[in-house]
Amino acid sequence: MPSRRSALSLLAGAGAALALSTPAAQARPARPRPFGRYGSPGRRLDPLTLYVDPHGRGDHTDVRAALAAATGTGHTLVIAPGTYRGTLSVPASRTGLTLIGASGDPRDTVIVYDNAAGTPKPDGSGTLGTSGSATVTVQAADFTARDLTFANDWLRSDNPGYTGTQAVAIKVQGDRSAFHGCRFLGHQDTLYADSLSLTSFARQYYRDCYMEGDVDFVFGRATAVYDRCHFRTLTRTDLAAAPYGFVFAPSTAGPNPHGYLVLRSRVTSTAPDGYYKLARPWVPSSDPTAHPMLTVRDSHLGAGIDAAAPYGTMSAGFPWQEQRFAEYRNTGPGARTTVPGNRPQLSRSEARAHTPAAYLGDWCPYA
Repeated sequence: MPSRRSALSLLAGAGAALALSTPAAQARPARPRPFGRYGSPGRRLDPLTLYVDPHGRGDHTDVRAALAAATGTGHTLVIAPGTYRGTLSVPASRTGLTLIGASGDPRDTVIVYDNAAGTPKPDGSGTLGTSGSATVTVQAADFTARDLTFANDWLRSDNPGYTGTQAVAIKVQGDRSAFHGCRFLGHQDTLYADSLSLTSFARQYYRDCYMEGDVDFVFGRATAVYDRCHFRTLTRTDLAAAPYGFVFAPSTAGPNPHGYLVLRSRVTSTAPDGYYKLARPWVPSSDPTAHPMLTVRDSHLGAGIDAAAPYGTMSAGFPWQEQRFAEYRNTGPGARTTVPGNRPQLSRSEARAHTPAAYLGDWCPYA
């Protein structure tokens, strides 16, 4: 089986491989437009649209250069298929930024790097830490991404001496951040759905997205709605017994009435049955008053989830039973209520308060 790093390279080259296999007698197809239906530098959709193509057919050959040129607000970056290796930071000043994978298939356009929390800083002053490991960091409000893959391909097996094994694919902090048809690939701490401060309740929406990982691979204090998403837990060769990890680790601020909402989604696994917990609460040292919140409803939980004990406790003194964890109308072998005390359920009336509209308020990215 190829490593994640080689697999990402193969994804970007799949189109070329298919083209080379075309019989010589067959008419040569027209050269594909790298930006699909989104125009080109010669047919620019509007002055705020910039085009990125690694082969030089756009305004820029890498995403970082395009972002540096997109000063101000309201820009769109249309990104041609390819693997873009490097880190990316979207500062708060870049409000209203949209990133689009031009092919419409997120597997074709990959933004990836391989930092971990334990990676030494270039200046020798320590290690990067969890936040510093992120391939992409988004602090701007009104950020939108479509049809892209965000990945961190750092591997434990390549770095056995590391103790800081968190490796974030993307850290999202801005309010009104929306992701449609995107993929998030990593192992530990893949998707950091967070906010800019303890008192800012950043709202995020993920629709038709795919997330994979092992330890706490969807975590943070944002108010986040995961709608029709697929969460995939990975097998681990470094562990011989359960649990392999946890899907969610919310760290919702105590005053925030809304944490993570998962609906119409599914959780599958490549690991043995029952080797994963659905969630555990994260109460960070920076916010000991956090009151983590997770609601999973109308979703399918596969056999990889430990049905008897689906929740765990991360820190002594903050048991999961004292947090805001709940379920409603879930199905699948991982949703079976074998120990009722371990599966807190919402009533029908309570479930009415756990909808995208209730969590996101006057922002409606799902219409």
